[in-house]
Amino acid sequence: MLAILLALAAAIQTTPAPPGPADAQAQDWIAIPDDELLVFSLANGRRVVVRLAPQAAPVHVANIRALARAHWWDQGTSVYRVQENYVAQWGDPTEKKPLPPGIVANPPPEYVQNRTAPAQRLSRPDPYAAWAGYSADGWPLAGDATRQWLPHCYAMVGVARDLAPSTGSGAELYTLIGHSPRALDRNIAVVGRVVEGMEALTTLPRGTGDLGFYKTEGERSPIVSARLASDLPAAMRPHFQYRATANPRFTAWIRERENRNNAFFTVPAGGVDICAALPPVRPAP
Repeated sequence: MLAILLALAAAIQTTPAPPGPADAQAQDWIAIPDDELLVFSLANGRRVVVRLAPQAAPVHVANIRALARAHWWDQGTSVYRVQENYVAQWGDPTEKKPLPPGIVANPPPEYVQNRTAPAQRLSRPDPYAAWAGYSADGWPLAGDATRQWLPHCYAMVGVARDLAPSTGSGAELYTLIGHSPRALDRNIAVVGRVVEGMEALTTLPRGTGDLGFYKTEGERSPIVSARLASDLPAAMRPHFQYRATANPRFTAWIRERENRNNAFFTVPAGGVDICAALPPVRPAP
């Protein structure tokens, strides 16, 4: 009798739970194109992979792709600023390195896009926008009646710039490593999201200079190379997938995050910040 009970208990433990309404199905995972993945290799052996957003900032992203193909980041560049609860920033710390031919030094201010209907919306207005939601290709969005934009959330990548009318070429980039500074929305071009390697940036020592800049060259983390995945040998390319958003399972995923109701949460929040519900991305299995 004991053996039968033990066998039943083992069978129960090994039987996978049926998928819930918010669980992704196999067809919900979509491959990110190779030319949207930008791979930075750091001198400390760490790797940072950025998914680019050409639909949000086409000229800036074209610049970034051209910089990678020109191997511009391969010499004399580094992570030269790490400001606590704000950004990690990289590029040329001297701001004197010439840009390759054909780079647009100051693209149009690609801070907002003409609105297209998002695939899904959160149920409540966003604190910084009339609405927040998701694009069909896996990006977080905020918007109003006529425009939409990529919000400044953790791990999103923006283009560093000087005071307006500068818009930044894309040679100097940053990612958010702390609380989401949403006041930057619509003031800076957001060109992507770090999908791998955030820990390589968030664990760097904080700069002790003004605004988190490193005071000495020795404090900086040199960049060894930057390559589009599409320009790497096939065996060396990273592969990632985003979760499709235009289906009932993702609707259920949103509702779960707006009202977490498992045993830990005794008071449902009734809503969620878009930056606390970033659309899932995963390495391809």
